[in-house]
Amino acid sequence: MGLFAICFALLVYAQDFETIKRAAEQGDANAQTRLGMIYGQGSGVTRDYAEAMRWLRKAAEQGNALGQFLLGAMYAEGLGVTQNDEEAIKWFRKAAEQGEMNAQNNLGTRYYKGIGVAQNDTEAVKWYRKAAEQGNAVAQDNLGAMYDNGRGVPQDFVEAAKWFRKAVEQGNASAQFNLGTMYFAGRGVTQNYAEAEKLFRKSAEQGHQSAQFNLAAMYAKGQGVPKNEAEAEKWLRKSTEQGKR
Repeated sequence: MGLFAICFALLVYAQDFETIKRAAEQGDANAQTRLGMIYGQGSGVTRDYAEAMRWLRKAAEQGNALGQFLLGAMYAEGLGVTQNDEEAIKWFRKAAEQGEMNAQNNLGTRYYKGIGVAQNDTEAVKWYRKAAEQGNAVAQDNLGAMYDNGRGVPQDFVEAAKWFRKAVEQGNASAQFNLGTMYFAGRGVTQNYAEAEKLFRKSAEQGHQSAQFNLAAMYAKGQGVPKNEAEAEKWLRKSTEQGKR
C-alpha cells in the first residue's frame, strides 16, 4: 500500500465536495489538504494528480503539516510531478519538525536507506523514535528492528521486543513476524514456540511472505503445533506464490 492509500483512509467525508472546495479557494489550509486528497484518490471526482499537487502545495506553503507530508509523498512517488527525492525530503522534514508522525517515520526510513540524504542510522533512529512515541505502528516496528540489529543504537533485544509488541498491539504484520522470530529464538523474550506460531499466523494471514514460510516450517516440523503436512504445504504454497508475483 502506497503512502497516499494509507492517508486517504483518514479522509473525512462529512463535508461535501463543493463546501470543501469553497473553503480551499478562500485559503483554508485544512480544506486545501482535503481537496488535494480528494483529487489524489479520485473520490467522487476524476483522479487528477496535477490538481492534487496544486492544492497540496497551497496547503503546504501555508505550513499545514499534513499537506507538507502529502506533498512530500507526491514528490517521493512521482505523482503529478517529476519524482524528486530531495524535494520529498524537504517537505517530509518540514512536516516532521511540526510533529507529523507519518513524515517522521518516512524521514527515518530515508535516512536508514540513504534516499535523498546521506545514509545515517543515528538520524533514522531519532525520527523513528519520535514517530513511535506518538504511536505510529510502522515506526514502532522500524525502531524495534534498529534495536534488534544494533543499528544507530546499542543492540538490545529486550528493547526491540518492547517496540515490536507495541506495533503488534496495533495489528502490524511486520511486527507480528518480527516478534514471532524473537519468541521462536528466545531473543529478548522467553523462548516459546506456541507464541511464535500464534504471531506468525497473525502475520501470515495478513499476507506476510516470510511469516507464511515460517509457519509452514513449524507445521512441517511440529514446532508449537502438531505436525501437519497439509497445513505446511498450504502455507508454503502461499509463500511461494507471493515470490512469483
